[in-house]
Amino acid sequence: MKRKAIAASAAVLLLPLSACGGSAEAGDGKTVTITVGYQSKTINTVTAGTLLRSLGYFEKNLNALHDGHIYKVDWQDYATGAPITAQMTAGKIDIGSMGDFPLLINAARGKQLNKPTRLVSVTGYNLRGGLNTVVTSPGSKLSTLTDLKGKKISTSVGSAADGTLVRALQRAGIDPEKGIEKLNQQPAVGASALSAGSADALSQFVAWPGLLAYQGRAKALYDGAQLNLPTFHGVTAREDFAQRRPAVLEAFLKAQAEATDYLDTHPVAAAEKVAKATELPAEVVYLYNGAHGISTFDPAIKPQLVSALKKDVSVLKAEKLTGDIDVDSFVDDQYVKKALGADYATHLASAPPTAAGEVWPKGAEKTTEFKSATDLLRYVAGHKDGIRAAYVPDATTGTLWFADKAVWVADGDRLLPFVAPATAKAYAAAHGGARVITYADALRRAS
Repeated sequence: MKRKAIAASAAVLLLPLSACGGSAEAGDGKTVTITVGYQSKTINTVTAGTLLRSLGYFEKNLNALHDGHIYKVDWQDYATGAPITAQMTAGKIDIGSMGDFPLLINAARGKQLNKPTRLVSVTGYNLRGGLNTVVTSPGSKLSTLTDLKGKKISTSVGSAADGTLVRALQRAGIDPEKGIEKLNQQPAVGASALSAGSADALSQFVAWPGLLAYQGRAKALYDGAQLNLPTFHGVTAREDFAQRRPAVLEAFLKAQAEATDYLDTHPVAAAEKVAKATELPAEVVYLYNGAHGISTFDPAIKPQLVSALKKDVSVLKAEKLTGDIDVDSFVDDQYVKKALGADYATHLASAPPTAAGEVWPKGAEKTTEFKSATDLLRYVAGHKDGIRAAYVPDATTGTLWFADKAVWVADGDRLLPFVAPATAKAYAAAHGGARVITYADALRRAS
């Protein structure tokens, strides 16, 4: 059954498609439609999708080309990267955004069908792997990866979240093929399965883990950042499109850079815009895309990310989703280098912001940062009715999480937050006198 589910997941990429799209000229020879595939609810692609669309920067840059054409943009929204790849290899999407594992499948299918695609930029990334999380139901007694042995775990086969699950299980000494029952499901289906009790755990990518935790429908079991392996989302373009319309692709990448600048300088406003377009809670969007969010945005194709992509190939090969993939030939940074110009070297050398706690007061247009978790808790305790959301970085991985959903440890006068119970217990065991406490106790101690 597992093999059939995996085969079906891969086969969907090759199904014939009837949707219209792709770079196309109207009968007048002047009007050109550019088709962009994006994932509105995969919110660390927003600078190439949801946020970019709402800001109108791509359309503005196209209008500035003055090359005798009238450009229109057809934005097509999908739940995952697989259908975007299918449309691209059918010549019906010009530019798409998706996660690192789907990007590799995109490269493999493009080569297989002689419709090559190229990775042309990066959207959001986390150098430790914190974009993916394994969660369980709120009342679950499961608290460690070893507890998952023999359990039903929902994930989307071929996704970055699946890759995190496979690697995490292997490190825990569990065979990801025989040691668990893997349910190959779309994120929304998996979330429902977890709530219904037909899945014991769920491994998914942004924004599902944070959303379910925020809604009280799940709690974190494993922070993907514990793998300490980069994970990211990026932009892929059809090679024939890029070669035929390089100025259009450059206009898109310049627009992406502008959207990234907007997100960096107006993180709260950007979160509100994405929330409005996706109907996700703005508090969840900010968890990932905020000033100290789990995701860092930068269009540059960093060497660390390319290296991680090469390591990902073995996971997909083991699941028989791809064969060998020439990552170096798939990566094509010439267009983003031209779009960013002299600033490209600066982008390559940039690092994620230092982790910090933040409180989003009700009615505020910006958050307040705190140097320590104790200071943040003290503020929250004194303003309980005026807090929209409070975020704290995991004491070991730096992954941001909701303060009231974190696992807290008291170590003398220090109050330390953790995303998952296992890491909190491990810290307490390694530090004499430290112990796991409730959030209510942490607030009381801080105040």
